[in-house]
Amino acid sequence: MSTSSALTPEDLPSKDLRFGRIPITNVAPVVEYGRFPAKAVPGEDLVIGATVFREGHDLVGASAVLYDPEGTVVARSRMHPVGLGLDRWEGMLRPVGTGHWSFAVEGWADVYATWHHNAEVKIAAGVDVELMLTEGHQLFTSAAAERSGADAEVFRAAAAALADTGLPVEERLAAAGTEAVTAILDRDPIRDLVTSSDRFPLLVERELAGRGAWYEFFPRSEGAQWDPATREWTSGTFRTAARSLQRVADMQFDVIYLPPIHPIGTTHRKGPNNTLVAGPQDPGSPWAIGAPEGGHDAIHPDLGTFEDFDAFVDSARELGLEVAIDLALQASPDHPWVTSHPEWFTTRVDGSIAYAENPPKKYQDIYPLNFDNDYEGLSQEILRIVRLWISHGVQIFRVDNPHTKPLRFWEWLIGTVNAEYPGVIFLAEAFTRPPMMHALAKAGFQQSYSYFTWRNTREEIEEYFTEVSRESSAFFRPNFFVNTPDILTEFLQFGGPGAFKIRAVLAATGSPLWGVYAGYELFEHVARPGAEEYIDNEKFEYKQRDFAAAEAEGRSLAPYITRLNEIRRTHPALGDLENLTVHSSTDDCTVVYSKHKETLPGDPSSRDTLIIVVNVDPHSARESTVTLDLDALHLAPQDLNEDGTFWVDDLISGQSWRWGAHNYVRLDAHFEPAHILSVRRNS
Repeated sequence: MSTSSALTPEDLPSKDLRFGRIPITNVAPVVEYGRFPAKAVPGEDLVIGATVFREGHDLVGASAVLYDPEGTVVARSRMHPVGLGLDRWEGMLRPVGTGHWSFAVEGWADVYATWHHNAEVKIAAGVDVELMLTEGHQLFTSAAAERSGADAEVFRAAAAALADTGLPVEERLAAAGTEAVTAILDRDPIRDLVTSSDRFPLLVERELAGRGAWYEFFPRSEGAQWDPATREWTSGTFRTAARSLQRVADMQFDVIYLPPIHPIGTTHRKGPNNTLVAGPQDPGSPWAIGAPEGGHDAIHPDLGTFEDFDAFVDSARELGLEVAIDLALQASPDHPWVTSHPEWFTTRVDGSIAYAENPPKKYQDIYPLNFDNDYEGLSQEILRIVRLWISHGVQIFRVDNPHTKPLRFWEWLIGTVNAEYPGVIFLAEAFTRPPMMHALAKAGFQQSYSYFTWRNTREEIEEYFTEVSRESSAFFRPNFFVNTPDILTEFLQFGGPGAFKIRAVLAATGSPLWGVYAGYELFEHVARPGAEEYIDNEKFEYKQRDFAAAEAEGRSLAPYITRLNEIRRTHPALGDLENLTVHSSTDDCTVVYSKHKETLPGDPSSRDTLIIVVNVDPHSARESTVTLDLDALHLAPQDLNEDGTFWVDDLISGQSWRWGAHNYVRLDAHFEPAHILSVRRNS
């Protein structure tokens, strides 16, 4: 028989124990166990979740704790249980500035809730009545001693009532559960055995990293002139394109995005509609970067000079617009790199340099880069180029095909740039497999193009909106572009004007980020036969559009887009990603979802709630009964009419209705396919 003594809990090194006194598991949002930070922008509400429980029957509570970049606790938010019997808790945190923040979850023994539950059960059964009331008296007396002011007075009054044997037992117990008592305890609970989870990283970036409306145009088309006598084009310039900025600003966009503005190669230059032979007047694809005039660090001579570009950036800034430029890491056969650094490309066995392919598409005018032969040299050159454009006022880069470059390169480049210039934003144009898209976001890309472009049915939209607002929202910020120079979906090709409204409403309200490529407001919808892209594609030729005439004649979607952007700017609920709730309807083409935000936490009058109802059938009118999850609308008693209904105001039509849990809706795609309803608040 062994004579050695058993180990006591004190003999175990606490640093080796994975559970604290109150177990806390499955904290969210945590990206790959904290290897990468969760993301936010100032003022964004983050849903913090955790599983918190303890042994036995005593009750627990949980709090979400926010730490600023200096490591100081700046907020502690009470969490609430979700899902019966799951021990799952959720709370909300709202960072207010940029930088490297962090958060944790605290679990604790809820002394009051445990006592109150036991007191209610035992007193109702006539068991230990005076003992339970005496324990309550001691609980509130101790709590009052730790507080001051009105809170202490409320607790002392509760303690006095609990000890007053002259009162009925029911009144003594009720004094411990008044509205005044529970309000204080909800704000500042009586906690014991407080245990904290690890702290997890939270990167808070500037607002345009997670909120904003983008507009894309080709500067060479803005102000381009066609001379029918000579049958020659004169390219638009930065000076002429600057005149179009007012039109973009009037539509309430935040970002003006320019495709590549560099010299374009002539070798294998593509002609109209991606033909293999270009004429002398064909400008070529801007993505075929590089010519004798220079490469990624040069401006196409037709567009002007760096001085002209700087003036364009200044003009945009004066109108409240930021300029985003394309970072397309590829080269035409005429790029200076081809001769100075041939090792930066892939040489095939026949001695030729491999051009770009995305079968069945071929890009004979573009050479992809190869990082494997001179990773350090190529990386440093790209960093130099990014720094150059930052020095000319560019703070946003839309990156072409980032999924064809090493992830470690992006993690290094974005990390290096953001360490020097924290406000610089990178948008990933990565229409590829989900693991790569998500990895690019984790590597540092602030936002990304998304699959929204191809999600058209009610089922597809509901599933995708739920995915991006719940499953990947900690790190992946989707930018819902409705179209691009490369993408003209069948929905837009054949859906008529109603399709353009439908996609605009879904994009503008489904994500805090959305984008439009010029021509969308003119309902451009004719595709090159057999392709999902525009006929007479602007990638390969100049495009003249008379936006003003179209609007004057009622042939423009610009007023509608303007209204959507106005709604986005005036309704904070549309500025967050995670706050989307899908509701149900009886029609399989009617999508219903809501977004809610309390702009002043704790102030019900500051609640902003929108209900969006969209008929996604562009060819007909649809009727439906919409059933709402009323809890998701956060209705206050004063918001309700006597019959339990509430008022909603349609922000598109200006009409108002009384709504309730079940509502009849008819939306005609040929007239107006959507409601954007603001829940009326009565302060």
